[in-house]
Amino acid sequence: MATTLYEFTQFLDPKMFPRVLQIQSGIYCQGCVYELFGRECSLSTGDLLKIIDLTITRFTAQTSSNTETEIPVEYPGLFKLVADSQPYQSIQEIADSVKISSHRLSQPVFLSGSVIQSAQGVIQEGDSFRITAVTPEPSGGRVQCELLHREPKICFSLSFSQQGHFTESQDDQFYTLREIAECKISKGRKRTVAEVKTLPKKDFLFSNLLENVFGELKLTPVYELKAVSRLSEKILLIPSNLDVEVVDVTEQFDCDSFVQPLSLMDVFKSPPEFFPAVAKLSCERPFKLSPELETLFNSNQVIIHHAFYAKRILASEMGRESTRHFLIPESYNGRFKRRPRQFPTAYDLERARSETEQIRVVATREFESVYNGLASVSAGDEFIVAKGKSCALSHNGTKRAADAFQCLKVTGTEAKEPVRLPMCLEGGFMELVKDKRRYTIAEICRWFPLPFNVKVSVRDLSLKVDVLAGVPGLHIEEEISDPCLLISDTDLSEIREVPVNRTDLILNIKQRWDGQSPGCSGNSVIEEISEDCYYTLRRYAVTTITPPPRPPKKPKDPPPRPPKMLSSRSESANSESSSCSPQSLCVEPFKQDDFIQCSDSKNANDQKIPISPVTLPRPSLQKDLAKGRSLDNISITKHEDDDDEDVHDYEYIDEDQIDSIRRTYNEQNINTGKGKPSNTI
Repeated sequence: MATTLYEFTQFLDPKMFPRVLQIQSGIYCQGCVYELFGRECSLSTGDLLKIIDLTITRFTAQTSSNTETEIPVEYPGLFKLVADSQPYQSIQEIADSVKISSHRLSQPVFLSGSVIQSAQGVIQEGDSFRITAVTPEPSGGRVQCELLHREPKICFSLSFSQQGHFTESQDDQFYTLREIAECKISKGRKRTVAEVKTLPKKDFLFSNLLENVFGELKLTPVYELKAVSRLSEKILLIPSNLDVEVVDVTEQFDCDSFVQPLSLMDVFKSPPEFFPAVAKLSCERPFKLSPELETLFNSNQVIIHHAFYAKRILASEMGRESTRHFLIPESYNGRFKRRPRQFPTAYDLERARSETEQIRVVATREFESVYNGLASVSAGDEFIVAKGKSCALSHNGTKRAADAFQCLKVTGTEAKEPVRLPMCLEGGFMELVKDKRRYTIAEICRWFPLPFNVKVSVRDLSLKVDVLAGVPGLHIEEEISDPCLLISDTDLSEIREVPVNRTDLILNIKQRWDGQSPGCSGNSVIEEISEDCYYTLRRYAVTTITPPPRPPKKPKDPPPRPPKMLSSRSESANSESSSCSPQSLCVEPFKQDDFIQCSDSKNANDQKIPISPVTLPRPSLQKDLAKGRSLDNISITKHEDDDDEDVHDYEYIDEDQIDSIRRTYNEQNINTGKGKPSNTI
């Protein structure tokens, strides 16, 4: 049955590609322009087209005053998503409507409106979970999920047949229109957004689009079809609103009879049975390639062996005004020597705590502490951070650092005094490095917490030009998984790992290759990437870093500093106990089944401290100090919803109150007959 191209697009499932269409009622005017800006605007009746992809090229944005404007996906502003209030009634509906993949942008988060029983436990009403993957099964399939706000991480799966009331969770991340088009548009639904970053004045190309638009925008996607015909090897771009009628004749024609021009990303997304395949570089447009890839693609045909994720190490240049950024393959054979690290605050110093070595630093700034139990720092003081894991407070899966951490102050040649430093201390610590060993890039990533500072001491002799050898210093930032294709020439004399996201190529797929794939991995090179590419890679990694704690709220009239700090004996006693003892942890009125977990460098066993859901009094800091209480017995906390307040409203809780809370909790358990909190997810 013939339908309009627009209607066909609205009900088209991208999972069913490719599809063969026949034009039933076309538009063709003799002498008209066949193409307009690279897009097909004229098709003849009877033409056969193989649809290979469906993309969003622009949005129709409707404002609250019902005015409409067209916005291309290249619009450079940033937008915040408004959660879709329309619920999904089953997991099957979610899987059919929402894009789900291993990429973080395509892992949606939903709230459960009802209690759900799963094989791994119980999902309570109001719990939020992230869908990380879809697993096909003969019975329909399942989705792999991860329950949020729980520590340790809890994973479970739900079948497509699972019924429920699932609503989209509020997303606080900012997105470009292209990211929204690729990952955040549900099939058959519109998307409401709010612009959070306006354009600079110099960007005159889009400056008038949303000039007088305020508030929320309702986006309706406008699609474009990618197709190929039997008459040409080029990719045809057809707007979905073209006034033609089509009929789906996929079952009547062989899809392989068409030429298959695909981008590298299209090839990467192909199923495993697609590989290996013989391909030829398309001559549709000129391509800018690196010298290594030019040598590979100069041959008449290439072989695409398989798709995989390669490990790359993201690093930035140190010591120059114009910083360069590099992607270093794990196979890099150069050797590195350590460079001193700088820690702006004591919080950064505590985060760098390593299980393989102790960190020795010198303070470059002075800090005068007004609190008992928290040490003052003078410029030139040396400190040692012992081996171990970083101590953190976990509440609903969110890790937050405590208000202070313990380290050793070097007071003499052999003397070391245990001290406690506030996390907010802006000490400008500089690392003292006496390690002369030379490390490989893999050893650095395995033995030391990133970020890490190094310098190339022995260049990679297998490279003609080692660009890292001339860099004064490198800031190793993180490991990333880079989507790549293993491509070789037909003689297997040259094999390369070709990155998908940074190589703009169109390949014409000819046929399958029946030869034997190479047993070794391909050659990979050091890539120097642009600023835009760097921030794209770093954008979502930075959001996972735990933010530093707020500084303690200082009293308006601080009392005079006591003439004598805590004695070495009392400090030594504190060092023998856990540095994350209940006295030094932040305490909040958690639910009865929540726990505070903390890892200590001297005690591998996790402490679980149940907190009763009672209302906590709020004594003032001035009264505590007036009674002679030290800050060793005072912990700092705040409500999670107070992040945006200008005035920090902290609660101060002493040790006696914590003991009272424990007694109340134990009495409640005895009276109710509960032995321990229930194990539900």
